[in-house]
This record gives sequence, C-alpha cells and structure tokens, in this order.
Amino acid sequence: MDDIIAFGYTGMFVVAFLAATILPLSSELVLTGLAINGLSWPLLLFVASLGNVLGATVNYVIGVRYGQPVSMKLLRVSQRSFQRAEHWYQKWGRWSLLLSWVPIIGDPLTLLAGILRTRFWFFFIVVSVAKTARYSALLYMLNR
Repeated sequence: MDDIIAFGYTGMFVVAFLAATILPLSSELVLTGLAINGLSWPLLLFVASLGNVLGATVNYVIGVRYGQPVSMKLLRVSQRSFQRAEHWYQKWGRWSLLLSWVPIIGDPLTLLAGILRTRFWFFFIVVSVAKTARYSALLYMLNR
C-alpha cells in the first residue's frame, strides 16, 4: 500500500512538472483524482506546486539560454501564443507572471520571463505564489 501512495505522489510531481512545460497535460485532473482517493491534501499541494514551479523554471531557463527563436521551436510555442504572452508582459510587466497558471498563456509567459531576463528570484517567488494558489483553490473547492 505504501508503494501505491508513493507512486501517487511521484506521479503527481511528474505530471505537474510536465504540465508546466508546453506539453498538453492537466495536472488538475490528477490532483483531483488523488485527493478524492484519500492522499494527503497538504502533501499533494506541496508536491504539485513544487513540480509545477520547477517545470516553469525549465521554461525560464530555456528562455534565458536560447532566446526567442530557438525557445519557440524547442518548446513548440506558436508565434501567436508568444505574441499574446509578450503583449501581456509589456502591458502588465513582470506582475503578469501571476497568470503563469493560466492554460495557454502561462507557459509562454514563463518562457518570455527568461528571454527578457526577469530577475530569477522575482520570477521564482511570483510563479510559486501563483501556482500554489491555483492548487490551493482547487483543493479548497474539493473540500467544500
């Protein structure tokens, strides 16, 4: 039984990590399923948030390291998605990273933060708050 529980948390981490990249995965569905099946909600919150923030950090590092053209090709971000994220970033500044949890625009925003050399500590704190708040809200709604 302990192996199944450990697999649940490991799976949650992996799915949350990959969902923060450009892969079309839904970590919310996995989180919901595991929470409903009795896994510890605080531990799920921690594991999901950690995985999702680290996945977003990979996008950031790719942006810093490779810039826009290579990053877009590598992560398969469409020109349209990138332009939308760039518009948000220019309009709202680095605080637009609070939307890093939003499907479709969140991943390009984290990539753009790296390309535009947003300070890492700021990126990490804001993205951590945004992504943890999203999972917290979901778990709260499940508990109602």
